[in-house]
Amino acid sequence: MLNRFPYNSGHLLIAPYRHVATLRALSGEERSECMELAARCEAVLETAMKPAGYNVGFNLGTAAGASVAAHLHMHVVPRWVGDTNFLPVLANTRCVPETLEKTAELLTRTWEELS
Repeated sequence: MLNRFPYNSGHLLIAPYRHVATLRALSGEERSECMELAARCEAVLETAMKPAGYNVGFNLGTAAGASVAAHLHMHVVPRWVGDTNFLPVLANTRCVPETLEKTAELLTRTWEELS
């Protein structure tokens, strides 16, 4: 799913169906499914948006920055050289060059094309 408050356009979240807070609470099958989805997201973002790199990971617990600490989710953030990642730190501002609706259309279309 698209992150409602993205760091960059195309910022995706992968969440298991089951409501758990930690990686160890996931079954092996659930962990594998999350990683398979991450690889699929990487392929879709690569095709649709051509990022130069990615940040992929989990924030586990409130102290680590998890905004929804009780429900584990993985971030897949496309990155470009010179993107605006410093703005949230320096100015408490996020700069996203297109609407979530436009990003959703692009990624949905690409997901279907790659299926």
